[in-house]
Amino acid sequence: MDNEKNNKDEKFYTGPEKRRYIRHPICYPLEYENAKEKTKTLNISIGGLLFESKHKAEVGKTIILKLPLMDRVFKVKAAVKHVEKNSDTNLFNIGVEFVSYRDAYKTKLIEQIYLIDEYRALKSLQTGKEVSLKDASEEWIKKYSERFKKLYW
Repeated sequence: MDNEKNNKDEKFYTGPEKRRYIRHPICYPLEYENAKEKTKTLNISIGGLLFESKHKAEVGKTIILKLPLMDRVFKVKAAVKHVEKNSDTNLFNIGVEFVSYRDAYKTKLIEQIYLIDEYRALKSLQTGKEVSLKDASEEWIKKYSERFKKLYW
């Protein structure tokens, strides 16, 4: 029990970090197809993501996640790596790893578009006028794309 300590019957790992990729906290909608549930992400990396669900997933099982983006829905295959019950929300935190590089890349692009849209909304609020997604994209790419790229590649 060197790397674990008990706290109200819960175990917390305190050993070396096992993740291969940096996690980026982001909350965007997703649908957990296997449970036909709409939920949200908690964080994401180039290797996978963490989301919450009312339904427990089976570790090792491949699931389909649907990521809505504007008027499209992207499907991503992911393997369930860990499942933990969150006692505060009574939901399951499900950690998944993308099955293919293509799915990881697709998810990264979706994340970038969500960040640009958040930037657009903030700029619109700051300036008091509606900023187009095209204008926000051009500005965001100039300001942040190098930093965003370094998070993952």
